[in-house]
Amino acid sequence: MRRKDGGIEMVSKLPWQSGIVLGVAGYAAMRYGLGWFMTTFGGPTGQALGTSLADGAYAPIAWLLLIACWLAALISYLDSRRRQRLLASQTGLRSLSAMDWREFEMLVGEAFRRQGYKVQELGLGSADHGIDLILQRDGATILVQCKQWRTKLVDVRVVREMYGLLMHHRADAVKIVAIGHYTDDAQCFVQGKPIELISGHALLAMVRERQTAAQQHRHA
Repeated sequence: MRRKDGGIEMVSKLPWQSGIVLGVAGYAAMRYGLGWFMTTFGGPTGQALGTSLADGAYAPIAWLLLIACWLAALISYLDSRRRQRLLASQTGLRSLSAMDWREFEMLVGEAFRRQGYKVQELGLGSADHGIDLILQRDGATILVQCKQWRTKLVDVRVVREMYGLLMHHRADAVKIVAIGHYTDDAQCFVQGKPIELISGHALLAMVRERQTAAQQHRHA
C-alpha cells in the first residue's frame, strides 16, 4: 500500500526524542557493545573481529549512525513544530484554503493525531493511489483522502473509488476530508457504509477543538 522508507525517513517519523536515544544507543552498540560481544562469545574468529572492533576499526560507522539518527531527530522536531504552527494558525475556511495541498494533508493528519490516532502519511510526495493518510486506533484501520478543492463539489465518483479501496485493503472505514461540500449523490452513496464525509466546516470544528485543548494544556 505504501512505498518503503529509508532509514533516516523511518526514524524521522518517530518522536524526536526517540531519534536522540536511538543515536546514542546505536553508537554505543557499534563502538563498544558489538566488539565486547564478539570477543566474549564469538570463538576464535569472533574474537579476532571483536578485537578489531574494540580497537576502533568501525568507529567511523558508529559516528555515521549517531549523526544519521540525530539528523532524523532534527527533522522530526522541525516537522512537529511545523504541524503545531499549522494547527494553531487556522482561523477559518479562508485559512484552510490558503494552504497548499501538502500543508492541508499535514494539518488533517495532525488533527487526527491529536485525537489519539496513529497516523501514516502516504500522500506527501508518494504514489498514494487515492489514499493520503492511514489512521489506526483500537485495532481499527481507517483510510483517509484529503480534497482541498476550494469550489468544486466532491462527487460520487471519488466516494466510490474510496469505497473500492476500503474493500481492496480490507480496512474498517473511510474518511474523506474536503474544504467544500459533497454532491447529493455522494451523500446518498455513503448511507449504510463505513464512510464519513467531513466538510470544511466539520474540519474547522475539529481543528478548533484541538486548538482549545492545546491552550488548556498550556495553561494547566
